[in-house]
Amino acid sequence: MVIMSTISEVPVPETGSLASRLFDFVHRIKRIDPRLGRVFIPWVARHPRYLPGFIRLARAHEQTMRMRARATAGGVEVPPFLVLSVTSKCNLRCSGCFAGNIGMVTSAPAQPGLALSDWRRIVDEAVQMGVVAFVIAGGEPFLLPGIANLFEAHPDRLFLVFTNGTVLRSGDYEILSRCANTAVVVSVEGDRDLTDLRRGGGVFDKALASLDRLRDAGVLTGISVTIGPQNVEYWSQPENIDALIAHSGPLVFFIEQIPSGPCETASLLTPAERLRFRETVVQYRNRTTGGAYIIHSPDDEEFFGGCVSAGRGFAHVNPDGDVTACPMSALATHNLRNSTLRDALASPFFEMIRDKGHLLDESEHPCGLSAHAGELERMAKGLGAYRTGASEPAVASKEAVVTIR
Repeated sequence: MVIMSTISEVPVPETGSLASRLFDFVHRIKRIDPRLGRVFIPWVARHPRYLPGFIRLARAHEQTMRMRARATAGGVEVPPFLVLSVTSKCNLRCSGCFAGNIGMVTSAPAQPGLALSDWRRIVDEAVQMGVVAFVIAGGEPFLLPGIANLFEAHPDRLFLVFTNGTVLRSGDYEILSRCANTAVVVSVEGDRDLTDLRRGGGVFDKALASLDRLRDAGVLTGISVTIGPQNVEYWSQPENIDALIAHSGPLVFFIEQIPSGPCETASLLTPAERLRFRETVVQYRNRTTGGAYIIHSPDDEEFFGGCVSAGRGFAHVNPDGDVTACPMSALATHNLRNSTLRDALASPFFEMIRDKGHLLDESEHPCGLSAHAGELERMAKGLGAYRTGASEPAVASKEAVVTIR
């Protein structure tokens, strides 16, 4: 959201040589956000094929802003982002995986998830409504065969793909190398010890090898880190951020660990840890040099007035087609197997969440909806909401740890 809100301010040049467009891009992006310029101008200069894609995205974003404004006037809150958890399959069993704990990642789903053709239909409808960017998650999204074809089919939309980086195939790299609208973000926890402790033996080396191969293919890349008590000290050292940038590319997502129940409150950062880590992020951003554009959740959402789920900034579709307020919520009133995205976004359930501002309060918890889960479920029952996910989620255990070779 931070990236696209910034890009939306860039007027789009209609004509001119590649050099003139690059000069115009440099001038305007520096004027808008010097931090963004310090990171992306050198990257675009090294990968000029992305410049037309960025211009195309800017043009599309300006158009979709008008489309969403018209939808809002008509009573439907259409978000700029849609999070698509395209599969419940995952080859890893990471400890503390929220998707596994709420039943979105399963070993044996109750019913087959949506097919690639269903996701094409959903994306097509979302595009017609004014959604400009799609966050692709899972499970492990590259376990859905042909998923990269979806990105190539919509060159005027941004696709931000979150992957564990262990299952990409040669065909995926080939398609991604042609896409100027796609960024691939690989999950790590820190160094080799921290990553393999949570994700399984050999995962760190495999993830970095995938990042190297993506970089060699000219793909826009980054890393995603779940920040918890085990690794907050590591990431509070700016030199450790620098150490991974060589592999990660210009994007870094820091997402604070969200416990899935009262018994996991130990996975929350203490107030002192949250404050210190936020200071680290701010200090890093204020440096005159540095190769990463950092997005920090939930603190960066303060710019938008708190959590932007339930259609304020994004909504979520799970592997079975249920439309939830965000990936951390397991409540829905609509399923896209038998209803439209428009109906889901216009639901009284989403309207209630947006109207009850305290449900989105993240001042003392990294996820407002999780912090108010009991209250939300009681309020949602009167609106016909149901719980999503499998009854037997795939949770991590010592027996389930995966070793990647």
